[in-house]
Amino acid sequence: MELRLTATEVRVLGSLIEKDITTPEYYPLSLNALVNACNQKSNRDPVMQLDEDALRSALEVLQQHRMAGPVRGADSRVPKYEQRLQEVFNFTRQEIAVLCVLLLRGPQTPGELRGRAERLHRFEALEDVHSALQKLMQREPPLAKILPRQPGTKESRYAHLLAGDVVVVEGSSPVGAPVGPNTADAERVTRLEEEVAELRREFSEIKDQLERFRKQFE
Repeated sequence: MELRLTATEVRVLGSLIEKDITTPEYYPLSLNALVNACNQKSNRDPVMQLDEDALRSALEVLQQHRMAGPVRGADSRVPKYEQRLQEVFNFTRQEIAVLCVLLLRGPQTPGELRGRAERLHRFEALEDVHSALQKLMQREPPLAKILPRQPGTKESRYAHLLAGDVVVVEGSSPVGAPVGPNTADAERVTRLEEEVAELRREFSEIKDQLERFRKQFE
């Protein structure tokens, strides 16, 4: 199976995986909640501004690949969507955590993956991250690859291959995967932005619930 997902499809899939693991009480996601998850400013690189039409198209493609789709047999008036990667790939928890971060934030070093996957899965040692990456690279077809080490950097980065091969121009960042600064202040800002985004998403879910409640008495 050759995978060449678009950037929007990658973002939708990564967001569904993330929310499935980190906020199961609000999962599966309504389309509105999924829009908010995809457009978060925290834990996203690059930040995107996607609308419902773009997400519907992406969900249709992901459903064709059996990777995501509407919840089966759901009786909710508001359609909810879920990811189904486990049915296709039978990932370990380590693999799915690493892949999710790569989908949402682009190429990463093993150290970056270990820190940024903390909410998805706790890696006790850096070797565990390397092991998960090796398993992804050894799949058929491969789902990850190591990128050439860039001048001035100490570690190589790894990228997912769900959108096809990753092309690296010498002396630049991987195409489609800009890399931002990695400082303590930036990480603190990221955590705060994530908390705000989660509050907004929870508020959106409450609005959906109130709307369904109101319709029951119309």
